[in-house]
Amino acid sequence: MSGLKMLLGVRFSILRGCVRHCWCSSPQARSRQWKRNYSFLKDDVKSPRAVVNPDISKIRNIGIMAHIDAGKTTTTERMLYYSGYTRALGDVDDGDTVTDYMAQERERGITIQSAAVTFDWKEHRINLIDTPGHVDFTLEVERALRVLDGAVAVFDASAGVEAQTMTVWRQAEKHNIPCVCFLNKMDKPGASISYSVESIKTKLKANPLLLQIPIGSGKEFVGLVDLITKQRMTWRGKSWAEDGRAFETRALQATHDPEFLEEVNQARAALIEQVADLDDEFAELLLGEYGDNFDSVPPGKLQEAVRRVTLSRKGVPVLCGSSLKNKGVQPLLDAITAYLPAPDERNHDLVRWYKDDLCALAFKVVHDKQRGPLVFLRIYSGSMKPQSAVYNINRNGIERMSRLLLPFADQHVEIPSLSAGNIALTVGLRQTVTGDTIVSSKASAAAAAHRAHNKAEEKRASSRDMNSLVLAGVEVPEPVFFCSIEPPSMSKQADLEHALKCLQREDPSLKVRTDPDSGQTVLCGMGELHIEILHDRIRREYNLETHLGPLQVAYRETIIQSATTTDTLDRTLGEKRHVVTVELTVSPSEASAQGTQSCHMTYEEEVEAQISADIKEAVNSGVQSAYLQGPVLGYPVQGVLTVIHSVCVEPGTSLAMVSACVSRCMLKGLKQAGGQVLEPVMSLEVTVDEEYLSSVLGDLAQRRGTVRDIQSRHDSKVLLATVPLAEMMGYSTALRTLTSGNATFSLELASYEPMNSQDQSALLNKMAGLS
Repeated sequence: MSGLKMLLGVRFSILRGCVRHCWCSSPQARSRQWKRNYSFLKDDVKSPRAVVNPDISKIRNIGIMAHIDAGKTTTTERMLYYSGYTRALGDVDDGDTVTDYMAQERERGITIQSAAVTFDWKEHRINLIDTPGHVDFTLEVERALRVLDGAVAVFDASAGVEAQTMTVWRQAEKHNIPCVCFLNKMDKPGASISYSVESIKTKLKANPLLLQIPIGSGKEFVGLVDLITKQRMTWRGKSWAEDGRAFETRALQATHDPEFLEEVNQARAALIEQVADLDDEFAELLLGEYGDNFDSVPPGKLQEAVRRVTLSRKGVPVLCGSSLKNKGVQPLLDAITAYLPAPDERNHDLVRWYKDDLCALAFKVVHDKQRGPLVFLRIYSGSMKPQSAVYNINRNGIERMSRLLLPFADQHVEIPSLSAGNIALTVGLRQTVTGDTIVSSKASAAAAAHRAHNKAEEKRASSRDMNSLVLAGVEVPEPVFFCSIEPPSMSKQADLEHALKCLQREDPSLKVRTDPDSGQTVLCGMGELHIEILHDRIRREYNLETHLGPLQVAYRETIIQSATTTDTLDRTLGEKRHVVTVELTVSPSEASAQGTQSCHMTYEEEVEAQISADIKEAVNSGVQSAYLQGPVLGYPVQGVLTVIHSVCVEPGTSLAMVSACVSRCMLKGLKQAGGQVLEPVMSLEVTVDEEYLSSVLGDLAQRRGTVRDIQSRHDSKVLLATVPLAEMMGYSTALRTLTSGNATFSLELASYEPMNSQDQSALLNKMAGLS
């Protein structure tokens, strides 16, 4: 055993000895077998440098996700402290947390960028990503969940499931990620286990498995009972350490509180019945060996069944605590290692073709002024070492990775190698962007494709998609706001372009384009806060005082009816004549299942068989170009189906001319079909004291809002509505004024909806400068 492993082995043996230390002060105490638990020894802080490659079964790649202000970052800080990787408890309000390291995050008290940290807990490696809760930074959650194996959903126990909770939950469902729920803020007035569990059941359509019940609530919350082991855990601020490291664990006794014991027994019986309904193996064990005698069901058997249910996403374990008050975080860490999957328990279809060769996905890029782009990689198979060449399948290029780092928020630790299942940070991959697949060599990619091709032939399946095995990338949402950005002088234009290029590589949800009429640089983002943060980063990180134009809504356009058009392009360039004739039909298409409308193109069967692949590519380019400029105001088009009836190309005609002719024919058809402006409509959730409800409703009516529901949540009202995004400019300030600061709200893009004729006419006049 190496010296490092011996050191770690000594550490764990000391920790186990400390955790299991018991003493008795009386015969009664001796019978209870109660003990103190320490997360780590005093003044003994672990260093990320002491991490070695663990067995893949001991790795947990998890994310922390929640609605804004539910306590994600505070929970992460406690995990780092109790696992021994930080010396002091970070606090969001004090601006000294590990994972919120950006200046804007510490000033505003919110998470803007997802941050990765690596630490150990009870001989398990935990790679954790703390994600933002604000809707403007949904991409950060999406790309984190793309590479994670499990997630912890944090809830405010007084509010239950909130708007952004549902958004991130849907993202987790899309990637089939098993979850554990943590009902945080149990010390808060109005905190309710029953309300929160019911909201998980009704709003998330999940099966909550309540594994703990609290001891006390509000200010009286002192601990919890584990329903699997029937162990009572208490944290007492006056007699124990205030930081929550130490807590008392003891078995529940009937002599201590018979009524509470009965409540625990009933809750445990309900849990056992619920798990039996979801897991056939456990149901058979229950019927065959224990019958109705639930008290005799061993904790180990119940825990194994809960794990199977969690991994199959049939149910979600629910735990409780208060991260801010340092209660319940250690049991949450235990639940992460017990119930969430190891990397080898997740099924990644394409990875199997690489066998033991390297296969990794780039899911995030951070720009470092000294070291250049730092690329975050999830390693699915094989291993990585510094000073090695890798092959980027998406870019069809070889790059050299100069250094390999272990991420610890903004502190990075250099390591000699990293194996499958881990998350790595690399230096030197200058061409790699988010969503790229990295393998050891081009030959490795070809061998994997060959194995997949052979398997496809065995099954007599089509192998047309087997040419390159690329991992699914990260879906980037379309921006809903845009504004112009100008440098302080033309001499700084190149500096601005460099800054925007770096920021775009970090944040794919930021789109940058040049206005064809004015020549201005245009920023497109996910919301007011998103663009505001980007503007501030340009000032701080690139020392550029830029000017932003008015914020504008990113509308879309569609067509009302079908139209068939023909166009001929006949142009002579030099001595060469280019002749193209195109006939096509554009028509409205049906909405997709997600409630959005995409554009599609198809050919008549005879035409598709006659034209070559390069002509098809040119036609597609022309159609896609036309989709970017609608017939009414020039916004991108959606919900259009294009059918190509004929493409006649004279010999010697360039492909660029084919694209130009198709694009011109498309624009003519879109105009003939009649244009319709679509505006982004947002789902709005406002939590407000009842005395201000009528004022908020009146304001929403003036903003063209439609109220869908008004719900009660303790002493507050929850208003659910849909409102056009154009009417929500400055809503945060307006709501604060209306309610004297006694309201919160969240927004999420619901859909794009057609504007009525009056509103569209008003928009056209506004864009023309007539109003």
